[in-house]
Amino acid sequence: MRVIGTAGHVDHGKSTLIRALTGIDPDRLREEKEREMTIDLGFAWLSLPPARGAETAGAETVGVIDVPGHIDFIKNMLAGIGGIDAALFVVAADEGVMPQTREHLAILDLLQIPAGVVALTKTDAVTEEGWLELVEADLRATLEDTALADAPIVPVSARTGAGLAELRQALADVLATVPVRRDKGQPRLPIDRVFTVAGFGTVVTGTLSDGHFRAGDEVAILPGGLTARIRGLQTHKKALELALPGSRLAINLTGVHPDDLQRGMVVARPGALQPTTMVDVRLRMVREDLALPPLRHGQPVDFFSGAAEVPGRARLLDAEQLAAGQEGWVQVVLAAPVVVAAGDRFIIRQASPSLTLGGGTIVNPHPRRRWRRLRPDVLAQLETLARGTPEDLVLHGLARQEPAPFKAVVEAAGLDAAGAEAVLASMVADGQLIPLGPAQPPFSKSLTPVISLGGWGLLAARMADMLADFHAHYPLRPGMAREELKSRLQGRDRWSGKLYNELLARAVSEGVLAERGDFLARPGHAIVFSAGQQPRVDALLAAFRRQPYTPPSMAESVALTDPEIISALLYQDVLVRLSEDVLLLRETYDDMVAGIIGHIKEHGSMTVAQVRDRYNTSRKYALALMERLDEQKITRRVGDERVLR
Repeated sequence: MRVIGTAGHVDHGKSTLIRALTGIDPDRLREEKEREMTIDLGFAWLSLPPARGAETAGAETVGVIDVPGHIDFIKNMLAGIGGIDAALFVVAADEGVMPQTREHLAILDLLQIPAGVVALTKTDAVTEEGWLELVEADLRATLEDTALADAPIVPVSARTGAGLAELRQALADVLATVPVRRDKGQPRLPIDRVFTVAGFGTVVTGTLSDGHFRAGDEVAILPGGLTARIRGLQTHKKALELALPGSRLAINLTGVHPDDLQRGMVVARPGALQPTTMVDVRLRMVREDLALPPLRHGQPVDFFSGAAEVPGRARLLDAEQLAAGQEGWVQVVLAAPVVVAAGDRFIIRQASPSLTLGGGTIVNPHPRRRWRRLRPDVLAQLETLARGTPEDLVLHGLARQEPAPFKAVVEAAGLDAAGAEAVLASMVADGQLIPLGPAQPPFSKSLTPVISLGGWGLLAARMADMLADFHAHYPLRPGMAREELKSRLQGRDRWSGKLYNELLARAVSEGVLAERGDFLARPGHAIVFSAGQQPRVDALLAAFRRQPYTPPSMAESVALTDPEIISALLYQDVLVRLSEDVLLLRETYDDMVAGIIGHIKEHGSMTVAQVRDRYNTSRKYALALMERLDEQKITRRVGDERVLR
């Protein structure tokens, strides 16, 4: 599941645009309705078309976080923007770039949001010739040297609907370039909302990262050391048994009271994470054109990561101060514990006057102590940590092309063969890497395809969704043809017959799907006739029983019901098809076959005419039955007679 987050200046039409795209009003608080301003995070979802050039068919549902644009509410905006895959950056065409436009852009750039689309809204309000081109040129200049420098700019009007289809397509195209979220086996969900639902109890929401949750899992809530159990999972009002990284998620928790929870806490597996009151970070100050004061050693700051907001002090480790546009190593000492991990993005702000100073990446979430400043050994250690672990390099290299042979993964990660062996063996052993075939050292030379745990989770979820959608459209079919599922999978050209079979075998073993002959289905799928269909089924079967040896033909049966019902009855083995137009009840067919075999055993042979006369049927039915027995190698034709094989 992908998540899009809005950003942009107040009153530039973010919430109105989301309503036009999704049909959902993200402003949920009464105060927001009265003030016509988004104060807190709002949530919605929409379906996007397939990305241009993508091999997969069908729409993709993505979550949308609508964040406030007013300067007073930037802190709430930061809680939502950190867990998104792409930004929907909104600028009103009648006003152009404004102060909060620049600050929101700076935050997106500091958080290194991987992709984005710029919506130039309120185009219907522009009447002056050439104005739109001027605004777009100014906007493109503003985006230079930021994370959105190459983002497409799409003119839209939420009021008239102009450009909305193009905006959806641009979002789909951009999201297709963003790597899937990794499943590292350490799920965590920063809580951004806490509320109660009558009959269910405590519910928290957030964006899941680094792992998956299942209904029934025991969880810890940090900081605070609370424990709870997941009663239910939901995304976009759809219940889930399994939630994957990147999902915009609501978790129904038992064993914990909502008054004990607050925004900024993290839901995780027990023992997986520990709170911290000190972090080592690589800090990048905002751009020079925002003309902000420098950050000084020991200066008080507000620290934001995920949904957490905590006061702290910035200890500069390699400089006395950092000016706008500069980077440096900083140790942030926090006034209260937070739960973060290496690689998390963060923002620091000045409390008064309210200003965004900079942001970057958490390199060490648990420093052993307060480091002495200006020490080359300390700085060298931090540089090493910033380059990432070998496991990170493997997963990063695999994300661009998975599934891929072990050998190609080693080359993409830039690891030497000797160093790669132990890393790959460990990652296979702990489940971070899933071989799709025999996997034996030396991995650096192995051509066996491998997929990451996160990549497999996304692929399994896609297969489950495709099959569920198929069952919804064709409830009377046993499932989807094996080759049809293969053709729908993204990157199908990489799925050779052997590799595809390995994929299906794993999916079956994990309960993602069930094999039913040549068909694939979701476990538990059963053909059930609706209340409107069942009377027609009963009437048809009654007609077959009234005239068991001369029942309705295929054409007549279809006319009495419909093709889907007849296909379902054939799959259920209620009916047997002898030829293009001849059907029999299974019980009638079995009775006739037993009678024919008994006759031949007693008399040595049997003709079509004798079958016709024995069962008082027509030659059409008798011939179709005998030819079916020949095909099944029960009988063999000798002249005009049949004998047993």
